[in-house]
Amino acid sequence: MKLSKKMLLLASTISAVFSTNSVAATEVKVAFNQSEKHPQYQALQLFGEELSKATDGRYKVTIFPNELLGDQRASLELVQNGAIQMAVVANPLVENYDKTFAVLGIPYVYANTDHQEKVFTSGILDDLFASTKKFGFEVLTAYTAGARSLYTKGAAITDQAGLKGKKIRVLQSDTMIKMLACMGGTGVPMNQGEVYTAIQQGVLDGAENNEITYADLKQYEVAPFFARTQHLRVADLLVVSEFFLSSMSSEDQAVLKKLAKESTKVEFKLWNEKIKSAEAIAKENGATFVEVDTTAYQQSCKPLQDELVQTPEQKVIFEKIVELK
Repeated sequence: MKLSKKMLLLASTISAVFSTNSVAATEVKVAFNQSEKHPQYQALQLFGEELSKATDGRYKVTIFPNELLGDQRASLELVQNGAIQMAVVANPLVENYDKTFAVLGIPYVYANTDHQEKVFTSGILDDLFASTKKFGFEVLTAYTAGARSLYTKGAAITDQAGLKGKKIRVLQSDTMIKMLACMGGTGVPMNQGEVYTAIQQGVLDGAENNEITYADLKQYEVAPFFARTQHLRVADLLVVSEFFLSSMSSEDQAVLKKLAKESTKVEFKLWNEKIKSAEAIAKENGATFVEVDTTAYQQSCKPLQDELVQTPEQKVIFEKIVELK
């Protein structure tokens, strides 16, 4: 059936109106240093979908995994200057701007994963997270990066004597270096991308990280002995650019912050599911997992806890964390 000229004109007018009124979605670039298989990546994907839905498509989240936008330090700087909108960075990097954050990365401060989730979702960290605005970014929420343990080549490290003289890769943080020292070893700061080769070539004796990163990066190939020291549960922080936030309406800002907080519980659930399969993969490829009595490690790291909790702000947060155990 042929349309009349009048109907064609009407259809054309309606199309033009919709075209004029439609607004292109604002892209929200998120820098991420792990793979697409990582629970944090999956949580970010769901967060992006919810943000787009809640804002009628005004925002579109694009995640750049595998350090495509640079390592975490570089990504944080990109967020600060507004070149990208968001990034996931390890807590020690933010600690370099504000030592109050050191409390979140104290060895053995969390009793277990459930305790850490309770801390991250309780609201007791809200003021601390908002306080970074003066640095050009704000912390939206915290994700778990699991319990970090030691993995080495040659043999499993089950006590301080075994760790003596061993060079272990740590995050680029003074706290992490001191932590390895109190455990009996030597912490060597290094980018994640260099770890496999460094262990392979003998520059390092091993590293410390969670089971998921261990399996995803196939580090079991060069360090097949995984000792569950569970000495640290580092927070990974989802940060957002103040430039970007200031471009949003107050309503959209509220939606963004609400959905980011909600994504934390999602990430913990995904993490707990993923950790079992990651360990299975490592074992299938020759890794050996060893349980460790951590009592001696906890006692040796107590002076570091006292050293890290000094300011009134740190003491308040530390006490609140302990109260939630």
